[in-house]
Amino acid sequence: MAVGTFEAATGDGPAPAGPDGRRAAEVRVAFEGLMQIRRLTNTEADDPGAAPAAWEVNQAVRSVALALEAAGIAPSAVDEAGARTATGYRVGPGERPGTVRVEWLGPPGSGAAQEEQEALTGCAAELGRLGWTALLYRGPRRRRFLEVEPPAAGRPR
Repeated sequence: MAVGTFEAATGDGPAPAGPDGRRAAEVRVAFEGLMQIRRLTNTEADDPGAAPAAWEVNQAVRSVALALEAAGIAPSAVDEAGARTATGYRVGPGERPGTVRVEWLGPPGSGAAQEEQEALTGCAAELGRLGWTALLYRGPRRRRFLEVEPPAAGRPR
């Protein structure tokens, strides 16, 4: 990542650096830019802001991470050794092309597993408000996760 380049927190890197106010401002500006992309490209929709734009679908992991961070939902984080240091969402590619997987993770003993259903339900609600389809599943070791995809009309073929 280049210096000065904004990257939404996926939960797989270090905790976002910088003063909280500065990071919040960066997230707000990036999210406003995303909504502007929707308004400029979803011109045939009744509500251009209600569905992901083609750019978002092609950058789904980044777009979902930005939506969650902009909603004020905390990302997880890892240290240099890859150990979890914070409880929150983790966004990564889904099993199927064009999908995104959202998990709720934290350091050992953090209680993340007990929080995951409520936390992921909140993530799904926020993503649904922005036009994404987010379904809650139970995976290995009975841990829950979201599978997120664009609405049927926006899925790549």
